Amino acid sequence: MSQATCNSTNHSLLKNLTEHFKLTVLENKWIPHQPHPKQAQFLLLRCKEALYGGAAGGGKSDALLMAALQYVDMPGYSAILFRRTFNDLALPKALMDRANEWLSGSEARWNGENHTWTFPSGAKLTFGYLENEKDKYRYQSAEFQYIGFDELTQFLESQYRYLFSRLRRLEASPIPLRMRAASNPGNVGHDWVKQRFMTEGPAYGRIFVAARLEDNPSLDKKTYVESLSELDPITKRQYLDGDWTARHGGNMFLREWFKIIQEAPADLRKIRYWDKAATIPKNGTDPDYTVGLLLGEKDGIYYVLNLVRLRGSPSQVEDTIRQTAQLDGYSVRICMEQEPGSSGVESIDHYARLVLTGYIFNGVKTTGSKAERAAPVSSATEAGNIRLVQAPWNSALIDEFEAFPQGMHDDQVDATSGAFEQLRKYGSLDVRFGKVRL
Repeated sequence: MSQATCNSTNHSLLKNLTEHFKLTVLENKWIPHQPHPKQAQFLLLRCKEALYGGAAGGGKSDALLMAALQYVDMPGYSAILFRRTFNDLALPKALMDRANEWLSGSEARWNGENHTWTFPSGAKLTFGYLENEKDKYRYQSAEFQYIGFDELTQFLESQYRYLFSRLRRLEASPIPLRMRAASNPGNVGHDWVKQRFMTEGPAYGRIFVAARLEDNPSLDKKTYVESLSELDPITKRQYLDGDWTARHGGNMFLREWFKIIQEAPADLRKIRYWDKAATIPKNGTDPDYTVGLLLGEKDGIYYVLNLVRLRGSPSQVEDTIRQTAQLDGYSVRICMEQEPGSSGVESIDHYARLVLTGYIFNGVKTTGSKAERAAPVSSATEAGNIRLVQAPWNSALIDEFEAFPQGMHDDQVDATSGAFEQLRKYGSLDVRFGKVRL
């Protein structure tokens, strides 16, 4: 394609976006004011999934409500906006109250029983809540082209993922399918929201529009900043700066303890430790991961060299463990957590005889709580004796450590604890060069 053709195509796309924005937003009689620039950026998105926000006061609720109203003049359009509880929906200036301010006295009609606005076109805007995990099934027969979540970090990932099953349309419909959310950092869903939109987002076409206090000129910023100054330092960074790296941890690990290095020394003693979980996410579930962590040691300094993390079937897990062993080589000892009972014994025997034949391999029976097993790692990390080789998995590993033991997952922590314990246990053995020597 020539440069002239490319420029012409880009100009045409921009023109279409501008006309579409003018029609669905600027000339939309149901939206009472023009969006601010960051809100406009959010409303222009044509992708399926997007998150708006970060800092408090960035105009999140208005952005979600505007997006929900973009297509209410089109017959067959159906939208829903969620908060975690009904009380959250009904608070002053919250979503339902705001919609009432915008739509009361218009041709749209409110049904208080099912919390739905119906427009002259027949389009509907409903308000819902998902206070309990099973509440998501109340919507299993519904169909929406727009699903919005206000304060997404208050929801469980399983609730959010399940609602994708309700996002559908007729084959010939011109209405886009959109999953939209807004949120500050923090709360129960901080980890999965950060993972989904900040870590994985660019690769999967999930857009994050970062909005801060200054992006909402309608707000009295001075008095709001004064109010936020009363918060604790972590929450203040989350709400005022929209800082997704600021979080309340579990007090066993601080993220600044983890030293990132470009390359580990040569000639390390190494152990690959597997914390195994043979499960695949289904119906919005959020199961544990299988994690294989490669830890090396030299002169009392421990190096996290590599991390394999997956959620798959037993055969997929087995294939991954076999392939990882081949890549590591015969000089690397392999340890695997042994589950209690006869099934754990059988699993270790299966891997020893059929999967990891020829490798230095043993099962490990764990004792004590997860926190007790992680305590030596905590001490070593605080002392600066654990280093991470720079890699894409660093962020998720540090996030999990910082949240431990209160986070949603602890598989990476368990694998690190196991590798650390086993590497110290076999400290008198030299397993380099494919040999075991006293």
